Amino acid sequence: MPIQARIYTDPACVWSWAAEPQLRRLAWEFGDALSFWPVMGGLARSYGPSYRDEEGRIGSGADCFSDLMAHWLDATAEGGMPTDPRLWTEAKIDSTYPACMAVIAAREQGAEAGLRYLRRAREAIFCERRKLDHTDALVAEAGNAQINVERFRIDLASNAIVEAFGADLEEVRTIPDDARAAGKVRTTEGRERLAFPSLVFVGEDGIRRGVWGRSSYEEYRAAAIAAGAEPATDRRPEPLEALERFGRCATRELEELTGKPRPLLEAELWALAREWRAKPVPVLTGTLWELA
Repeated sequence: MPIQARIYTDPACVWSWAAEPQLRRLAWEFGDALSFWPVMGGLARSYGPSYRDEEGRIGSGADCFSDLMAHWLDATAEGGMPTDPRLWTEAKIDSTYPACMAVIAAREQGAEAGLRYLRRAREAIFCERRKLDHTDALVAEAGNAQINVERFRIDLASNAIVEAFGADLEEVRTIPDDARAAGKVRTTEGRERLAFPSLVFVGEDGIRRGVWGRSSYEEYRAAAIAAGAEPATDRRPEPLEALERFGRCATRELEELTGKPRPLLEAELWALAREWRAKPVPVLTGTLWELA
């Protein structure tokens, strides 16, 4: 039985986007020994003049949107994952709740389907400035996530998804003692929540081992092993292997996965591009790579 890793997050959480390199490395090293399950945290019921999120000091300025732009740029500078903050001037998202419910609707087709949709939503929001806060836009991404579009459309409109989202919110807002002791509690729109991203590894013994808030790969790895997961490989992938395994990857993700220094990695990637084996996808503050 694989060890379940429950990921507390939101599709529009920029620090969760910054953690993708570590999570993909975790998936590579542990393979089938880990099963990831996304839990949706509802980062914003409604963005606007009254929105407040203490973690990113959002709401401290004249409006939340300029604060969000600065927050994204801070996360980009620290985490290395590309973003395009012009979203907050050109296609402001009204709420993250619709995208959360879309991930849950995709999750009805299995954990992997939910994870694929979550990843696709993040690329659309952070790199492509997509306004993913209404049904048509959310359904349009289902095919790109390789899930059954018609089933997704039906599930997205069902009361069961609203109830499942309510259960996710309750889980995110129920703060374990060790998370509170570690200072990993945040307040968004006046409600306490766990810091995003947080991971809880659930062992076969039922004991939950939490890694609260942004953390290093070593912390994630240690918690997974403590929960009973065994690494499947100690070999790092080559860039093409990583693209074949995960699909589109940012340069920062390939750096984490391959363990190669950035200058050497970028030289290899552009050599693959010249050979038409890999394709760069420019983003305002970086590059995504995909198989050509």
